[in-house]
Amino acid sequence: MRKLLIGTALGAFAWAGAAAADGHSAIVCLITKTDTNPFFVKMKEGATAKAEELGMTLKAYAGKIDGDNETQVQAIETCIADGAKGILLTPSDTSAIVPSVTQAREAGILVIALDTPLDPIDAADATFATDNFLAGELIGQWAAATLGDDAANAKIGMLDLALNQPTVGVLRDQGFMQGFGIDLADPNRWGDEDDPRIVGHDVTAGNEEGGRRAMENLLAKDPMINVVYTINEPAAAGAYEALKAIGRENDVLIVSVDGGCPGVQNIKDGVIGATSQQYPLLMASLGVEAVKNWADNGAKPENTPGKDFFDTGVALVTDQPAEGVDSIDTDEGTARCWG
Repeated sequence: MRKLLIGTALGAFAWAGAAAADGHSAIVCLITKTDTNPFFVKMKEGATAKAEELGMTLKAYAGKIDGDNETQVQAIETCIADGAKGILLTPSDTSAIVPSVTQAREAGILVIALDTPLDPIDAADATFATDNFLAGELIGQWAAATLGDDAANAKIGMLDLALNQPTVGVLRDQGFMQGFGIDLADPNRWGDEDDPRIVGHDVTAGNEEGGRRAMENLLAKDPMINVVYTINEPAAAGAYEALKAIGRENDVLIVSVDGGCPGVQNIKDGVIGATSQQYPLLMASLGVEAVKNWADNGAKPENTPGKDFFDTGVALVTDQPAEGVDSIDTDEGTARCWG
């Protein structure tokens, strides 16, 4: 019987807009990787609604592309100058952004990483995120179980995020490998494994065009790839288009992470076999609540017991359940997508 794998959530750069009204005092900044990826659009939606509810001013910023650290640095500097009480950040470069985060914290600003932990994770005051390693592990387990005995001879293409290996990309990649049964070398980076089933890695910048281009590159290495891991669903959509161009869209297993409404629809349409669903609206709304609490009484959020971050939950979504791997179907995934 399929079971839900959703963790309990207690309590619940370009200028991208602001929610403000008369009487709003405490400023909270939201800084995302881009303002075009549907995941970050949903995150902004959650932050906007919660800020309005709590009487706060939301100022939202985004990088021009995934990987645009410079614009995120500029956004943090603006938030410091504006006297923000808190910054909610999805970092493009999880290491390079740390000095700017340190400056914000020294200025008395609460900094919460959303979705993507900083490197080191304790460079932020808190992290509200999916268990990204578990998200990868679930799709790896599902892919291996779906292939059965053929998993031993799989040819796997890995479509990652960026060459600087941000933490979210490493965690999902390494989780997938462990779930699939591949021995990890250094679990803190990808690309150093020696399993012959891995055809190779390429990077996508987390978008559809990047996914198509990366898939084409890996197919040039081995046109018989039959399993594709993707960092997120836009990259998966691009990979599918590259496979479709050579007539292989129906015989390659694609797995991904995000669980957005378009991604769940892609499972229904047969583009993706399974995805791990996360909850960005919840991440952002809880982040705004935490900043409000910090502004009112100086209290910092606590981690989920046994983890070094606050776990906002994950569920595997597929219409082809695999024995031994808990999942929900696309009807439930649609009802929950990015809540």
